[in-house]
Amino acid sequence: MKICLSILPVLLFLVFLFLMDSFKLVVKKFIAFSLLWGCVCALISYLVNSFLQDTTGTAFEYLSRYLAPALEETLKAGFLFFLISKKRIGFMVDAAIYGFAIGTGFALCENLFYVYSLTDTSMLTWIIRGFGTAVMHGGCTALFAVIYIGAKSRGKLTGFFVAGGILLAYVIHSVFNHFYISPIVQTLVIVALLPMLFVLIFRHNENMLQNWMELELSSEVELLKMIRQGRFSDTRAGGYLASLKDRFSGEVILDMYCYLQLYLELSLKAKRNIMLRENGFSVLPEAGIRGKLAELKALHKRIGVVGEMALSPLIRMSYRDVWKLNLLQKNIFTNI
Repeated sequence: MKICLSILPVLLFLVFLFLMDSFKLVVKKFIAFSLLWGCVCALISYLVNSFLQDTTGTAFEYLSRYLAPALEETLKAGFLFFLISKKRIGFMVDAAIYGFAIGTGFALCENLFYVYSLTDTSMLTWIIRGFGTAVMHGGCTALFAVIYIGAKSRGKLTGFFVAGGILLAYVIHSVFNHFYISPIVQTLVIVALLPMLFVLIFRHNENMLQNWMELELSSEVELLKMIRQGRFSDTRAGGYLASLKDRFSGEVILDMYCYLQLYLELSLKAKRNIMLRENGFSVLPEAGIRGKLAELKALHKRIGVVGEMALSPLIRMSYRDVWKLNLLQKNIFTNI
């Protein structure tokens, strides 16, 4: 019964978040890796905290309130840095689920350790640890993940927001461990507010994703149609590209044109796959995708940094655009 009370609530909350993801962009194996990373973080934290307590004589209360939260939240964020660096996370929903999974893994190991090391405890203790402490671990890491991916997607002061996200997670964790109010009240607050917070985040994410799809989809379809019909020069984009002839050689201009056409084709395929996933349809592997992505990479290298900057009014290669193409490259849609 102790084990069920201490680990079941956070697992159910993770399942709840997974089911809320209408676009189904989360990869199950990365959820498993996130859970595993959380367990590793719990082990490292235990060893480091035990070492500090034994060697420095730091009181357990001070350690749990100030030092442990800083170490634990920093460690848990590590796998999120890896996922985002590999362009595996595109939106807040993905980030929140992976972040909560990391916190879940941490809480599972921590609570199982306490179940077998603390024998003389009441059921109330495990209710608080299961519904309060465990969900707090997941919520703090998920909150950091949402802040981080939000800043990364907008390209705004990412380092500042990363530091701010870690600090916010640390403050929440530290305040929780202070028990300024009754642990029962803290647990009730978490159980009441956290689901509401994630529902709001998920709804905002879905609206943002829909707007992103609608705004880009219509313009990309129209532009690609004009290119294939040989009427690109009649468009404002064609006029802009023609104006670059005085600054670049004819070979580079041709590479820019090919790059633009290939990017639009791949971008539309990625958006098509996202919409198929949202509506519950499976996405079959498509022949030639990897070759086209390799060609796009070669064209990108040939036009260079200056050429990419010149094309920026036509193609915005933000973090989310790179993530979108990465979905095609890694066959994410066929391995969920």
